[in-house]
Amino acid sequence: MGVISGIGNNVAECLNALVEGKTGIDKIKYLKTNHRDLLPAAEVKLSNDGLSVISGLAPHTSRTAMLSMIAAQEAWDNSGVKNIPSLRTGFVSASTAGGIDKTEEFFTHFLIDNKKGKLRNIINHECGSITTMVADKLGIRNHISTISTACSSSANAIMYGARLIKHNLLDAVVAGGTDALTRFTLNGFNTLLVLDEQYCRPFDENRSGLNLGEGAGYVVLVSERVALLLEKSPYCAISGYFNANDAYHQTSTSVDGDGPYMAMAGALAMSGLQPMDINYINLHGTGTQNNDSSEGAAIQRLFHPNYPKMSSTKSFTGHTLGASAGVEAVFSALAIHHGIVYPNLRLQNPMAAFPFTPEIAFSKQPGLKHVLSNSVGFGGNCSSLIFSKL
Repeated sequence: MGVISGIGNNVAECLNALVEGKTGIDKIKYLKTNHRDLLPAAEVKLSNDGLSVISGLAPHTSRTAMLSMIAAQEAWDNSGVKNIPSLRTGFVSASTAGGIDKTEEFFTHFLIDNKKGKLRNIINHECGSITTMVADKLGIRNHISTISTACSSSANAIMYGARLIKHNLLDAVVAGGTDALTRFTLNGFNTLLVLDEQYCRPFDENRSGLNLGEGAGYVVLVSERVALLLEKSPYCAISGYFNANDAYHQTSTSVDGDGPYMAMAGALAMSGLQPMDINYINLHGTGTQNNDSSEGAAIQRLFHPNYPKMSSTKSFTGHTLGASAGVEAVFSALAIHHGIVYPNLRLQNPMAAFPFTPEIAFSKQPGLKHVLSNSVGFGGNCSSLIFSKL
């Protein structure tokens, strides 16, 4: 697996921040925006020049692509799959922003003078272009796909990768997602009135919204046959997954939690597990009024009266949009591999409507066997993944 986010530039750095309780949310530094002093975000702590050095891509490349390249390369190298040349490999990457950051740069100049603006900044605008660019660098050519289903995008990318292997179309898939912070994204969420001017407080009674973030997260999925050929053992298995759509609203989920409920229940059914078998839930937990109420209602419907430990790692990374489920898949695998549960930072007043409380402190859980990770996207697109100890 590989990851880059506001709390670290690789898996080891992110894990250390999670253990130490260090958030990546801070004053905006790199994005050029009028909201720099008003809206905090979890930016990756590197300029485009810095990302260029690590990714090997030119500094004028989209930030989304450089984030993808760094995390995907780490996952690819970490897996050892590339050392078995005969395998059928694929790259399934998710994104909602694509190359919008460079398009914004182009129009800044173009709108002043329509003879100005560098055309190289718009040729990789669409999400699929970013995927192809990174796949080429990785040398993956058997299958390349891009998923864009809002904030559940990476979860669906991982599901699709798993299905490609399950049906014997591929032997190994790099799956996950990437998104850079852009003015379009920041302004859009601000228009929806869901951004918190303070550091976000997921599942707190007094929560005021989300903080955006950026990053990329990928896992390498392999068949059981390929797993036996690798020098190192897999971190865990993906034992269940499900995508559902409550079709309730363009940007909100059902107040009864229908979408998240169907996704979690479907993933459990596929895995053959019961609700009581889940040891930890990585909450979607954005910190908005609607999201936390809806996801909480779904958890209550499915798990009452025995609730597993749970927390939202978006209190560390912010909401990384299309990358979030990929980043959180890595965190979920780490939780199983190391037997640990992360804290829900800044939680002071648990939501009064629910009889459960997310974790407020880091803890070691040697018996951790099954982790459920939730992702909820615009348009009602809800997905759940279950990671299990081998």
